[in-house]
Amino acid sequence: MKVLVTGATGMIGATLTRHLLDRGATIRILRRATSRLDLLGPAADHVEHVLGDLTDTSRLFEAMQGVEHVYHVAAHIALGGRRERARLFAVNVRGTAHVVDAALAAGVERLVYTSSIAALGRPENLDRPIDERLEWHDSPLNTSYAVSKHQAELEVYRGLAEGLDAVIVNPSLVFGVGRSGENTYQIAERIARGSFPVIPSGSTNVVDVQDVAAGHVRAMQYGRAGERYLLGGENLPWRTVIGTLAEALGVTPPRRRLPPGLALAAASLAEAVAFITRGQPLLTRAMARSISRSYTYDNRKAAEVLGCSFRPFTATAQRMAQAIRQRASF
Repeated sequence: MKVLVTGATGMIGATLTRHLLDRGATIRILRRATSRLDLLGPAADHVEHVLGDLTDTSRLFEAMQGVEHVYHVAAHIALGGRRERARLFAVNVRGTAHVVDAALAAGVERLVYTSSIAALGRPENLDRPIDERLEWHDSPLNTSYAVSKHQAELEVYRGLAEGLDAVIVNPSLVFGVGRSGENTYQIAERIARGSFPVIPSGSTNVVDVQDVAAGHVRAMQYGRAGERYLLGGENLPWRTVIGTLAEALGVTPPRRRLPPGLALAAASLAEAVAFITRGQPLLTRAMARSISRSYTYDNRKAAEVLGCSFRPFTATAQRMAQAIRQRASF
């Protein structure tokens, strides 16, 4: 089986690539010339490299020649901010459109697209857990990232209408051993340093990157064309997420809670400062609204249709803590 993975140098993509190699697949990755290969580790020497990015349609088409399956994992992740919007939509929306077009032109058998629970939307009033059936509604709770992932899903549906066999997976907040200073790994690093001062008042769903990678493979094998599968583990309040990481790291968790009003005020100030300095805000109003609300997600479809299983967050936290301690010893 010849497989193409985009975004293979990120945490999800690297974990997926190693998982596929262990299953005997022949892997080709599309990456930028400047991409770091540290998360791939020794696997970087056992895959074929095509240098390019999602904006280069000719390189995308070249990368898909002779490929049967495509995992489109590559994405730009950002809190929002007006200056990030252009890149979010260039990579996540137009980049996905280019992947879909190249897959159609190359005759790829099946594509699995890595979306996000953010693409399901965050309704202001919902009295049940969120699942794959939720229809998107515009809301101030949706970040620019969420909007970009929703619109990227529309490009996949457009490909389906044009004859592409595609499945969508929607991971929740992914935790695992990643790159220092990036994504959720930096949350654990900051807790270890004692520089995570407050706890958001809301809740979210967390999932282990190993389970997300396995879910991608099962979606490729068993997913129904045109359907979404929510890859989520436990629904947890932020105080439990942060407390579990602190316990695994052997440090005292922060005690102060961040009230919704204060979070929104801090985000407004951060956005104003970013506008003046032409930088990126550390917190946006959409993100402040999101982390201050409680959401629950239903993973039964992935469990029942794909056969996915999800480990407890305590196990993920222990693995992350071990990696932080090992890196600190060098």
